[in-house]
Amino acid sequence: MTMKTTEVVALGYRYPNPSAAAALTAAIDGETHADVKRHMRRFLDEVGALSLGEWEELHTATLDLNAPFVPYVGHVEWGDNYRRGEFMADLKRSMEDVGIDLAGELPDHIEPILRYLAATDAPLADLVEVLPGTVTTMAHTLESAAPKNPYCHLMAATVVVAANRPVTIGGRR
Repeated sequence: MTMKTTEVVALGYRYPNPSAAAALTAAIDGETHADVKRHMRRFLDEVGALSLGEWEELHTATLDLNAPFVPYVGHVEWGDNYRRGEFMADLKRSMEDVGIDLAGELPDHIEPILRYLAATDAPLADLVEVLPGTVTTMAHTLESAAPKNPYCHLMAATVVVAANRPVTIGGRR
């Protein structure tokens, strides 16, 4: 089964496990978008050189505890106010409509958002509007805070996905 580009990138945000590198390798090998493939290979080359424990620590340090950037689209766009709350409620409903399991994450976390984009042809209009700029902000923040972090390559792939995704709202392009 061929994965959509957004699914390939989403795999990089999942918490590492013993089969994560093999799953990423298989997904990247099947990827057809050259820029995404290049960034994902760089990410995999760097995290693949780490032990599983080191990768887990890097993942946690980058995406969870005292993270050098915030991987939540709504938070980056609106901060912690009512507008983010509205966005997350709408996004959660839209994700449920297409069967996305949040797997313990908030709906505005980048990983379920990428899986959601792979699952729908008509994503939430607010998400389509803010995603390219917000992901670019996230990437710049991480690059500035931790330029040698392998997740910079994953963020670069995410920027490509966000910038190149056909915009379809309500079934119209």
